[in-house]
Amino acid sequence: MMRWLMTLGERTDPDTPTYAKCPPPGQARAAALVDDCGQLFPILLNWRRQFGGDVTAWAAQVEVDDIEHLPRHVSEDWGPDALRLDTVPGGYVVVADYRDHDEPATNTLPHQSERPALDAVTEVRS
Repeated sequence: MMRWLMTLGERTDPDTPTYAKCPPPGQARAAALVDDCGQLFPILLNWRRQFGGDVTAWAAQVEVDDIEHLPRHVSEDWGPDALRLDTVPGGYVVVADYRDHDEPATNTLPHQSERPALDAVTEVRS
């Protein structure tokens, strides 16, 4: 079954505030595995509240059943072919699609839902 896996990106370069590393699932501060892409947005907004400020996440479709037992290839190949999701002021999420593209295709999607993602399987690492 195809699902969506998302990891919290790391903005580590103060000289380039929009740059965000794409850590693999086992190394990210937070990771989530959900059935539907739409479930990523409330989780991302929750991470924004939890970790403060605007955050970046990376998401990709994977064929896995359990976030605790990811196949090696998922972590090893993580990142270059993913969606980048950035929170921005006003409750919006900017989505950049790096899947099979040389240049990202971007959309700004309004998403101001305060409903928690109760159906999502989530793990947060500290």
